[in-house]
Amino acid sequence: MTGKEILRVAMEQSAVDINCKAADFLCDYPVIVKSGVGPGARKYYKEPIACNLVSYGNNIVASVRDEYRKVIEEYVKKFEFYHCFETPNMHWLNARMVEMGQKICFMAEYYLPDVEKLHPLSCGYELKILRQPDFKNLYQPEWGNALCEDRKELDVLGIGAYDDKKLIGLAGCSADCDTMWQIGVDVLPAYRRQGVAAALTSCLALEIIKREKVPFYCSAWSNIRSVRNAVKSGFVPAWVEMTVKPASVVDEMNQ
Repeated sequence: MTGKEILRVAMEQSAVDINCKAADFLCDYPVIVKSGVGPGARKYYKEPIACNLVSYGNNIVASVRDEYRKVIEEYVKKFEFYHCFETPNMHWLNARMVEMGQKICFMAEYYLPDVEKLHPLSCGYELKILRQPDFKNLYQPEWGNALCEDRKELDVLGIGAYDDKKLIGLAGCSADCDTMWQIGVDVLPAYRRQGVAAALTSCLALEIIKREKVPFYCSAWSNIRSVRNAVKSGFVPAWVEMTVKPASVVDEMNQ
């Protein structure tokens, strides 16, 4: 799988996610489409979504419900596309969306493997491949990034790091869509800063590629520890997203 193929798969999936065309991400002007979460979208996309803004670094593609289109059109034309994902410009959008009962909710940066940099890293601990039956007793708080108890059926593959028989690190991947599996990783506090996370992430990414799926990694831009792990593991920034949801949903999350 080449870097171009990996990027193509990602763009095609993002197009399915937000109801646009993959070619829209390559334009040098903003593209606005009607919002819609189809059956092939990544499993974590849940309605209601007022707007989803996505950029692969060329422009901004906005998937918007009709009632918010005018505001979003003004926003993406008013500011440079990369400024649409940061303050202070975000405040401009949020102020107008709040008037309509909506708020900016999720923001994230996504990473794809660089095939020239991705290789198996070691950490001094034994690594074991784990499959779905092995996860049965691992849905515990310390493994909350690697596994998702609410979507157990999507946790399809993992790699554990062991100190003797003790599980001290775990990377798992979720089959969020047909072509791409998302990696999450956790390491027990006493074992951090020893290269465990990078070893788990890099090795799991290679196992995913062996299965002809594209691994991807997500992090908040402010989660420096997670970003460093992505880069060390052989991943590079690929796209960003910002989602607007009903104010009631955002307020409930902040309780």
